[in-house]
Amino acid sequence: MDNGRNKLSAPQQAADGDAKGMLHWLWLTGIIIAADLLSKQFASQLLQMHRPLNILPVLNFTLSHNYGAAFSFLSDAGGWQRWLLAAIAFFTSVAIAVWLKRLPKHDTWMAIALALILGGAVGNLYDRITLGYVIDFIDCYWGDAHFATFNIADAGISIGAVMMAIDVIRNPTK
Repeated sequence: MDNGRNKLSAPQQAADGDAKGMLHWLWLTGIIIAADLLSKQFASQLLQMHRPLNILPVLNFTLSHNYGAAFSFLSDAGGWQRWLLAAIAFFTSVAIAVWLKRLPKHDTWMAIALALILGGAVGNLYDRITLGYVIDFIDCYWGDAHFATFNIADAGISIGAVMMAIDVIRNPTK
């Protein structure tokens, strides 16, 4: 039964609505998802599996399919990892979206970081659910040393994570 004690006045509701919520940064999430899925589609159509296309002296495009997680962790696990990793990505994405919704309006840096991570998580989740693997194609290297092959989604996740780390260093009490 509602006795009216928990109702906020219209100005209080407006002020409360203005104080929190950074869901308007989901446009950045959408850009990461679109760029990721389009680039993976082009890579799949234009590249041959494991045959490098030299772009720069430190960059190849090399198509590969990652059945595991980062750095191919669990890629040889037999198939069960697909659904475990998909579930982790799904629940993490929901948690990030809730965090973004609850984020104070002034916390733009963290909103951008979360939007980038969310875009990357959803981009890779789409691959994992629809294909059973994640399409990777960006191969950075120096001499004979190659970094793990990655994609736009991974870049979004990595940049967002670095931004979060910087935020923790800059604001340790936050």
